[in-house]
Amino acid sequence: MRLLILCSKLAFFWKRFQKSITFRNLRQTHDVPMRVETVAAERINATTFVPTWAKDAIFYQIFPERFANGDPSNDPPNVEPWGGEPKGHNYFGGDLKGIIDHLDYISALGVNCLYLNPIFWSTSNHKYHAKDYLKIDPHFGDESVFKRLVDECHARGIRIILDGVFNHTGVDFFAFEDVKKHGKNSRYVQWFNIYSFPVSSPRKPNYECWWNLGDLPKLMVHEPEVRRYLFKVTEYWMKFGIDGWRLDVPNEISHAFWMEWRKFVKSLNPEAYIVGEIWDDGSSWLQGDQFDAVMNYRFRRSCVEFFARRTMTPLEFDRSLARTRALYPDEVNYVLQNLLGSHDTERFLTVCNGNKAAMKLAWLFQMTYVGAPMVYYGDEVGMTGGKDPGCRGTMIWDEDKQDRELLAEIKGLIKIRNQYPVFRHGTFASVLVDDERLLFGFTRDNPIDGTQALVILNNSDDMQEVDLQPCTNFSSITWQQIWPRNDGKSFKTVNNMYRLEPRTGIIFIGGTQP
Repeated sequence: MRLLILCSKLAFFWKRFQKSITFRNLRQTHDVPMRVETVAAERINATTFVPTWAKDAIFYQIFPERFANGDPSNDPPNVEPWGGEPKGHNYFGGDLKGIIDHLDYISALGVNCLYLNPIFWSTSNHKYHAKDYLKIDPHFGDESVFKRLVDECHARGIRIILDGVFNHTGVDFFAFEDVKKHGKNSRYVQWFNIYSFPVSSPRKPNYECWWNLGDLPKLMVHEPEVRRYLFKVTEYWMKFGIDGWRLDVPNEISHAFWMEWRKFVKSLNPEAYIVGEIWDDGSSWLQGDQFDAVMNYRFRRSCVEFFARRTMTPLEFDRSLARTRALYPDEVNYVLQNLLGSHDTERFLTVCNGNKAAMKLAWLFQMTYVGAPMVYYGDEVGMTGGKDPGCRGTMIWDEDKQDRELLAEIKGLIKIRNQYPVFRHGTFASVLVDDERLLFGFTRDNPIDGTQALVILNNSDDMQEVDLQPCTNFSSITWQQIWPRNDGKSFKTVNNMYRLEPRTGIIFIGGTQP
């Protein structure tokens, strides 16, 4: 048995070593256009452990307290007027009814899966301090409202995933309250790691907590009773028909727990999507035994440096993307949650210093690249904001205050991604990497229907003339320019140069049309 295990480990590391050597050899030079197949066509149809629907997903993240106030009767005390400054401890009255009221808006965007920040009972506005995992926060509504939300989403072809915060609770969580009251005699004393008794104030915690924040006592998930409770919570909400989970700080919980939890989740719904909040390399969670995907913060960092700050060259951008793809199984790359911003980061337009051209170019790339794009609520109408809590402002519903130009842009790009399967299922290859002129181009090939796509990005402040012929090895195909809109005119790459405006991109489709 030991010999078998040793041979298995050696085979794994040899495979990773070969992949790294291949990558380095392919990218020794960048003075000519290169075609680097990083997602093998022959594996597109391979049996996969990720949900099939997730490859076609476009996520829309909602911070419920700040999205829309649909039921003022459940507002918290001292609720502030909509549109005020977001702070760490203030409330504006957003709730589940508000989301229901705007499902037509969400559907019109073209997105097809909602990711909701925590909705369970909590004494914080962000709801990461759980008081009761088995109850909807009273300021958000109740279980009947939630069931209506799930059903109305599904009726529109929109899936919904919830935020699972299983690493820690709030100090008013029933089990922790009991430990505070009964000390070492509490039946729940093993649920937490208490250093001494009596339990102290959260200001100076004498118990294990998340990042030493006393308001967030850590759950001992290795305890069988705690596991049974969390599995009960999981099953309870999955019976409402949710389509998966986003897991908060899962790196602070053991792999053994997630392996067991995944089996349980998939037994309830084999097509449930499990995505972890991992900010860097998530490969140890993505081998088919734990998560289906991670929030792709590595993707965000690359886009911030390339599009927003322009501190990364096209070659560095290309290499950064390739390194991330090389980390994961091919099937995982197609369902990674590719985000430009979230409730934990500056809004992307803020990082761009308000440069809408940079944001549009990043969107164009996001919607044509490998992986499942995620839009953070309000980015589509030009919302800005710094780091938490600045990025958690109230959604702009007054159309006179929305950036309608940006809204039209992202709707158009989402429509293209939904219309052409090549952007959701096709292989990827970089074909133009020009550091001097800040040009980056790539192809997407769909081996299933024969559709091919060519995307060229001009990240410079100058007009650039691009020879499209060297970017492809299928010059005999007649191409259709689909972005910017070209009224369906055909475009031939042979002996044609294309003039690309500053900070813009172009998308061509060739081969079999959908």
